[in-house]
Parts: sequence; structure tokens; C-alpha cells
Amino acid sequence: MSFLSLTPPPAEAAATPPERKRTGKDEAVRIYREIILENIEYDYLIQDSQIDREQLDEIVDLMLETVCTSRKTIRVAGDDYPAELVKSKYMKLNGEHIRFVLDGLRENTTRVRNIKQYLRAMLFNAPSTISNYYTALVAHDMAQPDWGKSKSGLPDGSCGGDESL
Repeated sequence: MSFLSLTPPPAEAAATPPERKRTGKDEAVRIYREIILENIEYDYLIQDSQIDREQLDEIVDLMLETVCTSRKTIRVAGDDYPAELVKSKYMKLNGEHIRFVLDGLRENTTRVRNIKQYLRAMLFNAPSTISNYYTALVAHDMAQPDWGKSKSGLPDGSCGGDESL
């Protein structure tokens, strides 16, 4: 009596790897990536010579990882938030938010121990802080004694109160 083996011989198994089927999760990740790239105006951002493409790609990867997590909560800046809240904020980010985050990274002078958590917090907080940040920056600049004066020492071409063009 002979028995048929249901497992193929080792040589055959190595010669023909199983074909990988696209799963629903793979498709969701692909779709989320496309949406994120469109929302942040990725194609426009990479044309800007001041933006480091590698840095931008890392931010996109972190956003994608966060949006696609199956966790119920996500820790941001030491606090646990419902994952849906974090995902919602990330999906609302646009190109100006990304510029804001990149500018913040460039201006930072303190040592960042956990860059992933730091970026996650910056991205999460960007929509809530961007307007106030720029308002404070303008107020600071206008309060400087040399505000409005030409930086080059040349006349700026503006007219005084009793002058006209």
C-alpha cells in the first residue's frame, strides 16, 4: 500500500515561491498613502529646494504608519489619545502644516531623544498651533526696533507720512 504525500519535495518548494496575494490591508495602506501625498501636496513640496525629500518621505511614512495602526489609542507627547482622533488630525494635514513641522525641526536646538515621538507630536499639534505660532512670530518681528528698516542700509523706497509717489 502506498501513501501520497501532500507536501511537495523540498527542491520543488524552493523553485517556485508562493505567489503573494494582495490583501485588503495592503490595499488600504496604498490608498491612504495616495490620500496623504495628495493632502500634503507632495509633488509640489518636493519641488521646493529648501525641503529635504528624505525628511519629507520619513514624515509621510510616519503619518502612514500612524493612520494605518490597528491600536485603539496612540501616545502623543506623553498622553494617550483615541486612535481615531490622531488619525483624523493626520488626515487633515496639508502642505503648510508639513512646512511648519519642517521649519520647527530646522529651528530646534535641543537634543531630541525620540525623534519618532517628537515628530508624531509636532504633526498632531500642527493644525492647532500653526496660526498662533505665525501670529506670535509676526508680533515679535514687528516689536523689534529695526522693524521696517532696510536691512541693506539702502532706502527701502517707501514714502513717509507727508510724502507721495
